[in-house]
Amino acid sequence: MTEVVRYSPTSYSYTFGGREPGLRVAPGTIVELCTEDCFGGQVRTVDDLPSKACEFPFLNPVTGPVYVEGALPGDTLAVHFVEIVPARDWAVSSTFPHFGALTGTHTTATLHPPLDELVWLYDVDVAAGTVQYHARRSDFSVTLPLDPMHGTAGVAPAAFESRMTIVPDVHGGNMDTPELRAGVTAYFGVNVEGALFALGDGHCRQGDGEVCGTGIESAMNTVVILDVIKGSFAPTPRFESDDALMSAGSARPLEDAYRMSQHDLVTWTASLTGLDVLDAYQLVSQAGTAPVGNVCDPNYTMLAKLDRRYLGPFTAYDGLHARLRASARDYLAAR
Repeated sequence: MTEVVRYSPTSYSYTFGGREPGLRVAPGTIVELCTEDCFGGQVRTVDDLPSKACEFPFLNPVTGPVYVEGALPGDTLAVHFVEIVPARDWAVSSTFPHFGALTGTHTTATLHPPLDELVWLYDVDVAAGTVQYHARRSDFSVTLPLDPMHGTAGVAPAAFESRMTIVPDVHGGNMDTPELRAGVTAYFGVNVEGALFALGDGHCRQGDGEVCGTGIESAMNTVVILDVIKGSFAPTPRFESDDALMSAGSARPLEDAYRMSQHDLVTWTASLTGLDVLDAYQLVSQAGTAPVGNVCDPNYTMLAKLDRRYLGPFTAYDGLHARLRASARDYLAAR
């Protein structure tokens, strides 16, 4: 029988690496956990400006880390997202004076006036599957589909390194891709004993790129299954859905993040199918897509994505995603 563990953290982490685990589990364990929003729950109304309500660097808290027994450097941690549900009937988004894709930042210094700092409050209706957008400077309002995802997920980096949770890299981190939703399995290369997985930054939904620097930020009740793939190392975060394989690349400039993601998807495709690398390159070039993750964080994130139907009978990690999906269905049916 699959073990189910409930994890309610008494405190949150703000780094990947450099933290003792808050929970230890065996491979295959289902973990029910809660996460706080990127503002730590401090921004609740349109008058709660993040610059006043929040204290840097205590932003983007994550739940964990979780130590997974038997995970060793050189292995891969598989994280299947069973369910992601907003924990409140409200969520927030904001603009910042010096953060986002369409404003001057500390790395893109300009003499233009900074953007206004504004907060948007969204109404969340889980039963209806909607979030309600309200314009701040007019009476315009529109209903958007709820599409919960996690912006931040990953494992401890290698070589004793500790990274702020807002930084995405090969360990995962703040990738902010809408592809990290329920039904997806994420693969992270293990750098330290136990992997030390952590998760946070839930969004009710988010457009590609997270252009303004925030999604529709929400606390989440999330269920994951954690498993270990022995003797195989994912060089960069990988995602698998029922329909596609995806590779993530995080770097600056954006074209290097694009190259990283495409390189991994091409070489992954070649290793799965036995194709020559240039044959795999040709296939991904003609059949692949490139969803954008974040274009705001210290590193940018790009994904490379290939529909599974173009891979014929070949499956990743000996069909682990399908097995985890079956375990997820059994869990949801029995609950």
